Amino acid sequence: MRQFYFVYSKPQTLAAESENKSQTSSAKSQILKTHHSFKLSWSHYLTLMRIENPNERKFYEIEADKNNWSVRELKRQYDSALFTRLVLSRNKEKVKELSEKGLILEKPKDAVKDPYVLEFRGLPEKSEYSESQLEQKLINKIGNFLLELGNGFTFVARQKRISFDDKHFRIDLVFYNRILRCFVLIDLKVGELKHQDLGQMQMYVNYYDRKVKMKDENNTTGIVLCQNKSDAVVEFTLPENNENIFASQYKTVLPTKEELKLLIEQDKN
Repeated sequence: MRQFYFVYSKPQTLAAESENKSQTSSAKSQILKTHHSFKLSWSHYLTLMRIENPNERKFYEIEADKNNWSVRELKRQYDSALFTRLVLSRNKEKVKELSEKGLILEKPKDAVKDPYVLEFRGLPEKSEYSESQLEQKLINKIGNFLLELGNGFTFVARQKRISFDDKHFRIDLVFYNRILRCFVLIDLKVGELKHQDLGQMQMYVNYYDRKVKMKDENNTTGIVLCQNKSDAVVEFTLPENNENIFASQYKTVLPTKEELKLLIEQDKN
């Protein structure tokens, strides 16, 4: 309780961030009132108040309340460095928004992470497995995968067949995002991303946009999940105005924040 008081009685933890440097009794009351509005247990706060960065702590607090995370899920999201993964792909204004409002989905890019952390599958890093085995592991842990995907995702189908000109193709995983109001197609690739993989996903997205989605729904989003990717391959394969096709890496073990930063720097180079 003493630690809770010292963590949450600091003026900088207030959402409004008052410019008044002195801590008043009214400000303390506002802190208690603000945190009382969250549907979080004391066990949640035992985890939250160990997070030193106030912006990061506020983000997890908002997301845990908004998504009804259990304490176990809160710890898992923190251990997978969710906040860091989102921050590394956003500008300063978007980072500030994360700490004030949590993750807000306004366009497909907001829903995409890079990398995705799939440690719940139980497969060790750099082990040999096929794409079908990877898919089966995700289906077996579909609840965990939905939590990793983020807000608003619902599972639709696996190995969804589409056909035209007497040719048949299968989309690995199909989801629907209720917030973005669009289908999200995921193709799983073991190994390095190739330009053909992105071209194939573009075909899947075009098919769904023209044959499946309804008029009042938004354009389909496609994500190619791969072990390794080259930003140059993505840049020169996709059009400059691309807003719906993405390539993301996946990790099978929990990465450290330092590893995540190194991964992002490698992609930039």
